[in-house]
Amino acid sequence: MISNQVTVVGGGLVGAAIAYGAARRGLSVRVLDQGDTAFRASRGNFGLVWLSSKGGGMPEYARWTREAVGLWGGFHQELLDLTGVDSGLVQQGGFWLGFSDEEVQKRADLLAKIDREAGGIPFRMMEPAEIRQYLPDIGPKVAGGSWGAHDGMANPLFLLRALHSGLKKCGADIIAGVDITAIEHDAAAGRFTARSRDGQSWTSGRIVIAAGLGVSGLAEQVGIHAPVVTTRGQVLITERLKPFMDYPTNKARQTAEGTVQIGSTTEDVGLDDGTTVEKIEWLARRAVDTFPHLAHARLVRAWGALRPLTPDGYPIYQESETCPGAFAAVCHSGVTLAAIHANILGPWMGGLMDAPAGVARFCGSRFLGKNTRYASDH
Repeated sequence: MISNQVTVVGGGLVGAAIAYGAARRGLSVRVLDQGDTAFRASRGNFGLVWLSSKGGGMPEYARWTREAVGLWGGFHQELLDLTGVDSGLVQQGGFWLGFSDEEVQKRADLLAKIDREAGGIPFRMMEPAEIRQYLPDIGPKVAGGSWGAHDGMANPLFLLRALHSGLKKCGADIIAGVDITAIEHDAAAGRFTARSRDGQSWTSGRIVIAAGLGVSGLAEQVGIHAPVVTTRGQVLITERLKPFMDYPTNKARQTAEGTVQIGSTTEDVGLDDGTTVEKIEWLARRAVDTFPHLAHARLVRAWGALRPLTPDGYPIYQESETCPGAFAAVCHSGVTLAAIHANILGPWMGGLMDAPAGVARFCGSRFLGKNTRYASDH
């Protein structure tokens, strides 16, 4: 029945996780995915499952992220058991590394503030000698760092594959290659119609707009203010190397295959997802300053991807007041928050549970009347 069906517009990490969370609870779910023509944020995601430093300006977001990373282990195992696809989760802690005493002190102050305001977000600052007990290959330019016991990493592309496979296992309908341009609300009938550029249409009782860079325009059609800006992230990958990095860092991480992923940048360049020599050189130099023996590694690929962000960097999760049953979801931490998107947002947006505690803080109306641009990484 239409009244029991949920349409999710957007098949990237955010949309797929929400859709999976609804489908695994027995709801009839349809995902409308733009497909390979979309600006996939997962292509440029550094793959960290990261609690440290999240929520410096919003304690609710720090607590939300803490809950998300706590759910990740069970989420990973569930997807693996259901689909056989390994999302690549390694969650045994991670390091932020700094190159100056001032930088390290600033980091310490930020983490102390977050733990004080949000509670239950421990960290440990370390001198280089102590860090070398865990990462023996760091270079002399590393002045110190922080350790987050809850941090880790996953493979964004394998995670997306697992989610899509899980959706199919749960009976969801994934329709790829469609560009949704309009959403109509029939209040009397209690239904929404999503219309694509090529004239196709789909009707359901609930609709979730999780279309990344396309969220803003579609959300406005159902009365939700969800401003979205873009940043480009450039990422490098090396040849396969002998394992030397047991823990992910903010500057580089070694994958299960042995390659080293180096990243990433944060650039305000509109819809340009290309690469630049300047940023590739900057990333490579920073990686070599962190792990000097990477100077001898061959780079095999460099790429850029666009990430959707709100102006303050924190998520928007909102149900429309004027069109009940319509939701918008946008965030830039699709990997870190995947487990909570599936376990909490999916059932909520699917109508199976009340709004999560504190979710009102993530309402897009906080931006009304403001002319802001995204300024820092949250």
